[in-house]
Amino acid sequence: VQLVESGGGLVQPGGALTLSCAASGFTFSANAMSWYRQAQGKGRELVASIGSPGAIRPFYADSVKGRFFISRDEAQKTVFLQMNSLKPEDTAVYLCYAPALRSWGQGTQVTVSS
Repeated sequence: VQLVESGGGLVQPGGALTLSCAASGFTFSANAMSWYRQAQGKGRELVASIGSPGAIRPFYADSVKGRFFISRDEAQKTVFLQMNSLKPEDTAVYLCYAPALRSWGQGTQVTVSS
């Protein structure tokens, strides 16, 4: 199982970023996928989850609802996290997670600062 995140970086408050997580080594279409984040000195926080195709609608943490959107592309075996209206408190390492496989990506840093 391999999960590789990309797309992080430095963005000003109010800006947007889209993170990607490329999956391999397992049947992507059969698995729900999640994005977590971990700010410096804090524990991991579930940000958003999306089920396998046809599953119930995605889950979002209250702190990102209406600003972040999770999606997946079965052909690319990739899960995305579109992040809009970013705030300084969104600064964290963002990690991709496959719950059923208990597998984590290495993470990508997102820094929101002017």
